[in-house]
Order: sequence, then C-alpha cells, then structure tokens
Amino acid sequence: MPFQKFLFRPGINKEGTDYSNEGGWFDSNLVRFRKNLPEKIGGWTKNTSNTFQSTCRALHAWVDLESTKYLGLGTTWKYYIKEGDVLTDVTPIRATTTNGITFAATNGSSTITATDSSHGCVVNDFVTISGAVSLGGLVTAEVLNQEYQITGVPSSNTYTFTAKDTDGDTVTANSSDSGNGGSGVDGSYQINVGLDVYVQSTGWGANTWGSGTFGSSSPLSSSNQLRLWSHDNFGEDLLMNVRGGGVYYWDESGGSTVRAKAFSDLTGANLVPTVALQILVSDIDRHVICFGADPINDSNVRTASSDPMLIAWSDQESAVEWEPLSTNTAGSLRLSAGSLIVGAMRAGQETLVWTDTSMYNLQFIGPPYTFGTTLMNEGIGLISPKGAVNTPRGAFWMDRKGFYNYAGTVAPVPCSVHRYIFSDINEGQSYKVFGFLNKQFNEVGWFYPSASSTEIDRYVTYNYNDQTWSIGQLARFAWLDEGLVDYPRATGKSSSTSYLYRHEEGNDDDGSAMSNVFIESSDMDIQDGDYFSSISRVIPDVKFTGSGGTDQTINFVLKSRNYPGESLVTNTTQNVTGTTTRLDTRLRARQMVFRIESDDDNSDVATQKGVGWVLGDTRMDIKPSGRR
Repeated sequence: MPFQKFLFRPGINKEGTDYSNEGGWFDSNLVRFRKNLPEKIGGWTKNTSNTFQSTCRALHAWVDLESTKYLGLGTTWKYYIKEGDVLTDVTPIRATTTNGITFAATNGSSTITATDSSHGCVVNDFVTISGAVSLGGLVTAEVLNQEYQITGVPSSNTYTFTAKDTDGDTVTANSSDSGNGGSGVDGSYQINVGLDVYVQSTGWGANTWGSGTFGSSSPLSSSNQLRLWSHDNFGEDLLMNVRGGGVYYWDESGGSTVRAKAFSDLTGANLVPTVALQILVSDIDRHVICFGADPINDSNVRTASSDPMLIAWSDQESAVEWEPLSTNTAGSLRLSAGSLIVGAMRAGQETLVWTDTSMYNLQFIGPPYTFGTTLMNEGIGLISPKGAVNTPRGAFWMDRKGFYNYAGTVAPVPCSVHRYIFSDINEGQSYKVFGFLNKQFNEVGWFYPSASSTEIDRYVTYNYNDQTWSIGQLARFAWLDEGLVDYPRATGKSSSTSYLYRHEEGNDDDGSAMSNVFIESSDMDIQDGDYFSSISRVIPDVKFTGSGGTDQTINFVLKSRNYPGESLVTNTTQNVTGTTTRLDTRLRARQMVFRIESDDDNSDVATQKGVGWVLGDTRMDIKPSGRR
C-alpha cells in the first residue's frame, strides 16, 4: 500500500478521551504551535548572574528622557531597580530609630537580641544598623553596623538576627561580648515584608512562622499576605504599591541609590492615599489612579483602611494633589458589582477593572465627574490581580472557570484544555496566577500552580491568530514581553536562588539540554479499529532549527494498544537526525500513538544541546492486518 500522510489537527485537545480525539494532539510539554505546526519552544538563559532576594512576582520596564533603560522588580521582601546589569535595592523605609537600640549576645551563640521599643517588625524584615560599637569581643562595630534580616520577634520591643561579618560569614559571640553596643545606635527599618503564599482568611496561621505566640491570631494585612506589587510610570519616575499596603514614589532624578518613599512624604502631598490594592496612571489624561484606596472621612483625612471597591484618582498631571475640589479633577467613585477590586489594566484609551464578580470599563469623561464607569459584564471575574493581559487582539483574562476576551464586547474563548486546567489547579493559591504576552509568536498565556503544588509549576498558552492551545510544565513567577527589552524576561529560580531570565534565546535550559520536551498524538486506527493495523515504515518530516548543527537528534516513538482501556505499550523508539530518510519498524495493533520527544536519554551531550525542531507531515506505510 502507498504511504499515508498523517495530518494532525493543530493544538492540544484534552477535553475528551485519548481515542475520541483521533487525528489530533493530546499532550505536550515545552512545545508550541506556529502556523499550525508543532515546534519546540525557545530556550532561556540567565539575564545576569546577579540574584535578588525572595520571589519576584512583578516586572516593569521604562526609559527616561536620556534613553536610560530601567527595570523594576517587586519581590516578596524587596523592591529593586535594575540599570544595566546592576540591581539596586530601593525598598522604602518604614521607620527610623535614633539612639534607641541596644544589643545582647550569649556566649557561643550567633543570635543577637536587639531591643527597640515598638519596633513594628515582623519575621524576615530588614533593618540597617548604624552608630553601634563593639560588644567587647567578636561582635565588633563592623559586625553590627550593616543590614540584617530579622530572624525572630520575641516581643513588640525586641527582635533577633544572626551576626555576620562583612563577607556574610556567621560570627559567634564569646564571653567578652557583654556590652550593649553603645548609646548612639540608629536603626533604619524597611517596610514590612510579605508572604510567599496566599492566606485566605485571618486567624491562626495568618502570618510568618514564629511571628507570634502559639495559638495567637493575626488580622490580615499586607505583611501577612501574598506579596504582590503593582507599578507604573509618572513621567520618568516610578509609582509602586504593595497590594493591601502602602503607596510609594521613586524619583528618578535622585539616582538608583535613592530609596522610594511614601506618597505622604512627597512635597505638597495633600490627602494622598496611604493604602491601596493597585496603582496605575491613565494613559492620555494623566491621572494617578488607586484601586481599593482608603477613603476620605468626614474629618477630611484618609482613613488608612482600604475600601476594596473604591477607585480614587489625583488631579490631572499631579501625583500629590488628591483633595477633590471644584478647581481640580481629583475625585473618587465606588463600584457596586462585587465585593473587591481584583485587578485593573490599561487597554487602549480605556481602563478595564475587574472585581471578583464583574468587569467594568473606566473612561475619562472630563469635568465635573472626570471618570465614568460602564458595567461590561456581571458574573465573570478575574482569577488574580495579574490574570489579565492586553494583546493586539484585545484583552484576554482568566477567571476561576474559563478564559475570556474583550475587544469591545466580552466573549468566552473556547478552550480545548479547559477540563485539564480547571480540574487540576490549586484554587487556594490562585492569586499567584499571572498572564503573559509573547507577541513574537502571537501567544497569550498563563502560569499557574497545579493542584499538587503551592507554587507555580505549569503554564497554558493560546495562539490568538491560529486559535490553538498548548500546555506545559515550567516555573516562572513574572513575565515581561520584548519591546523595551530585547528578549522576553521572566523571573524564576535555580536551586532556590532567584534569577532574571532571557527567554526565546537559543534552544536550551540555561546552558543545559531542555529536558522532557515532547508532543504526543491521540490514538489512531484503521476502519474504527475493526482491523488490526500494521506499520512497517515511517518517513519522518522534521526540520531542525537549533544551533546543534548536524548532531541534532530527537526521538520518534510509536506506542500501541488494542483497546481504549489498555495501557499504552512502547513498541519502537528510534533516533531521527537531519539526514534520516526513513525508519523501519514492525508494529501491529488496533490503536497507535505517535510521539516526538527530546533525546533526553542519549549519553552524547552533543546531541542533546542546541536542538530545535519543527514537525511537519509524517508519512507511514500502514495497512490492515486482519481482525484477529
């Protein structure tokens, strides 16, 4: 019989069974569809060897008037600004103490207990100590006068840290360390850190481990909740907000060594929000907008308590004037559909706002109201504060039960992997979900934690041109598409150390072969499985696109079973190179599965690295082989 060409439907479809999706692809990892053909995704490398502390879940890029490029990184513990390859800590200062800290050390221990009345710290906070003198022994002034991360908070007046020298090595106190560090010790406390997990309620467990007495409860706050930053530019300067916490301003003219400071500390600040859920700047009319801001009470002061449905904005072209007057455009409004604002995003000349149960359109309408809202949809919310993405085809977002698109009207996005995703997602950690755009490949996607994980470990992508879906496993925590940066940037971890990665560069995993790359078809048969099928020859159609030269190799795998309820059996695994003309095999079964995978088990590293491929139309010598 002549060879038969197998044209599989593009995209992954896991809505049915392996057999019901005959003629399509059923599973994949680290594979995308482009022009309806499956191909291995691009690789990634560390953008810089510099690391940052804790998990970064927010990235923002901008350029000043002198063409200096900046990148903002908001982590669980810190806020950094990257200029060139230099990462600078600009985390705002919460409080300072002058001549108010004393120390105690125990012989043989590296733990230092600091006493500072009403310090306001939580575990993992950072303090910079200055003006201290030696305790008399190994704990010298040089040891004490540096930045420390707090390891314990025994009381509201004391905290502990681990003594270290200037190289970061632990210092153990000896019997001579009996002083108090001097009478002129100052402390500079950074804003309270947040958590790396989402806490759904107050009470026991709603704080960092060891931060309170056993059995004690805590109110929910920005310091005992998943740390999420929002940020935007006001001219050359950077606005930033800790979700559920303070609003801050970084002045670019001061240089990257100057820390951000609270809105309330700005010159001319008048009734500025002190807390918010998110901050952004409207694109055309130039108002600073705070979502979930604290309202102004009858005494004409901010309450310092977030109203989760309140939208407040500044006077036009001002970051400091927030008092609503007849002579300015400052003001506020409150949404009604829902219980809290989950997220907001600029989309063209409008701002889209999602609550937990609805979506609004926020537009500038001019005086006297400044902004007006239109309820675009009720019953569809947003899964997380960063779950929406603006694309050339409109806004896409993920709610708790599906995917949606807005390009003037709200419409559901048909999803061929819907059941797979929403039946295996950790809903308790869904606030970690974030959307991303990879415009080069016409992709919008979402990283999310699977049901068995408390952290992001999977992704799903949608090609909005070809309307195809892909799935895979990869841990990333924030994403920035190319544009102001030359390659997409993403944050991730290697051996628990946090890095910034360049994506779509090369074909490998940061210098190592990318493992577990595969795409697998659904079951296929002849004459609805009435006859057994026999395959004797295969002509693969693979184009290698990587940097590995003629050594590039992938595996061609054929699996089989006789009935849908049986487990698949691997019948043949053969190497395919750029010069492979055909594969000879002997396979007889009712149902067969076709799989392409990376040559991960090959001992020759040269054949594993630098492999890129596109799969075309495979042909097989397949024929009926009887009913028995």
